[in-house]
Amino acid sequence: MSEIRIDALLPAEMATRAEYLGVRKAEMPALKMFALAILAGAFISMGAVFASTVSAGSMAITLPDGSAAFSAGLPYGLVRLLSGVVFSLGLILVVVGGAELFTGNNLIVMAWASGKVTGRELLRNWVIVYLGNFVGAVGTATLMFFSKQYTFGAAAIGIGALKTAIAKSELGFVQALVLGILCNALVCMAVWLTYSARSTIDKIAAIIFPITAFVAAGFEHSIANMYYIPYALMIKAFDPQFMSSLGDKVPHLESLTWSNFFLRNLLPVTIGNIIGGAVLVAAVYWAIFLRNKDN
Repeated sequence: MSEIRIDALLPAEMATRAEYLGVRKAEMPALKMFALAILAGAFISMGAVFASTVSAGSMAITLPDGSAAFSAGLPYGLVRLLSGVVFSLGLILVVVGGAELFTGNNLIVMAWASGKVTGRELLRNWVIVYLGNFVGAVGTATLMFFSKQYTFGAAAIGIGALKTAIAKSELGFVQALVLGILCNALVCMAVWLTYSARSTIDKIAAIIFPITAFVAAGFEHSIANMYYIPYALMIKAFDPQFMSSLGDKVPHLESLTWSNFFLRNLLPVTIGNIIGGAVLVAAVYWAIFLRNKDN
């Protein structure tokens, strides 16, 4: 009778698994890939919804000019910790439920560096998955807008959503880039750790701490921002009655624009996410465990 191994995979075995999964992801039919990417965008958005709800009314954000945008309730660090824990739902749904997430798919670089995936296949995956993630995130934002959940808690959720989006829209290019690098280094480490898992519980446990860390630290995730900022933009544009009821509770609303979303946040954060995931995690682990594997 053969022995059943129940211990976690070691890092060298994880690298081989990452390489194998990278090939499978790159070779996936385009329609299936796009559909799974839409799911991932929605899953990450549900993590964002959970985090926004938990932090509503107790959020402390410092704007670039140094002013406090909102401060009440629990201490800032504790609120961020709780937000990070519940935001982990998004990646848990992606990994356990099965979906294609652009930031996690930066690890396909390991298969590309080994020559098992072409540059064209790598870019094909990234483009299709990125667009699918966008559709899923904005679609979820649209559903959340029509649900009017932002009016709950005496509008605390809506106020928090608007101020979060404003803070993200006012980041400097370099700051957003670096926050994106740090974010996806942790996200890809979370995905990397799941490659060691032998059970669903193992995967969930591997995800929680890296994701909690990036949210608590205020790092920037491009796919999450595809939900956060469009959601706030919809509230601002399509519910004037709600906006007028807020009075002066939400300063710097002029910063919340589609151009700021794309140019001041999504562009630098996406570039940063690629550097953090593809270079700092995928390339490093490939060089350590796979570069001389056949020698």
